[in-house]
Amino acid sequence: MRATTPAAAAPVTAPPATGEPATGTSTGTSTGTGKGRPTPKRKVAQAANRRPLVPLDRKAAAREERARRRVQRDQEYRAMQSGDERFLPVRDRGPVRRFVRDSIDARRSLGEYFLPVAFVLLIAQTLLAATAPEVVLVLTLVLYLFILGTVVDAIILWRGLKKKLVARFGAEALPRGLTMYAVTRIFQLRRLRMPKPQVQRGQQPR
Repeated sequence: MRATTPAAAAPVTAPPATGEPATGTSTGTSTGTGKGRPTPKRKVAQAANRRPLVPLDRKAAAREERARRRVQRDQEYRAMQSGDERFLPVRDRGPVRRFVRDSIDARRSLGEYFLPVAFVLLIAQTLLAATAPEVVLVLTLVLYLFILGTVVDAIILWRGLKKKLVARFGAEALPRGLTMYAVTRIFQLRRLRMPKPQVQRGQQPR
């Protein structure tokens, strides 16, 4: 018999490429640059746009705020003395309110004497209540008449002033609360009025 020889081994061929990484090394490299992490450019942009929501130094910010308010109060106080419109409080600014102040300050009114007169009459009533009740009755009547006189005088002053305001600035230019603003100044002593009077008695307002 003839001896048989084994068949020659078939050649080994490489598997077809599938597009996937062949080694663990390449897989690790691909994972590092995937979508799971932001790119360096994105990190830079986020760092540039990040701002602190609160001051880093609260004490320094508080000191700066107190200093700013102190300067503002000083400016307002000096403006109250000089009448400088730039630094007056908001409630006192504007040509309308300045005209109201000047018109009231230029005229002598009963209202500016109300507090001292009423104080004196009330003290006198208290001291004489036990010894001279008749005098107390007279003083009470005088006080009531004086109160009535101050109210009537204030009404007359305001009605005349309002006509001047409408003629000069127009009705639509008169802000709300102007009546109370004027009445409050009418019933203050001239030396205690703030802002300080900028006109003399009898002087026409500008």
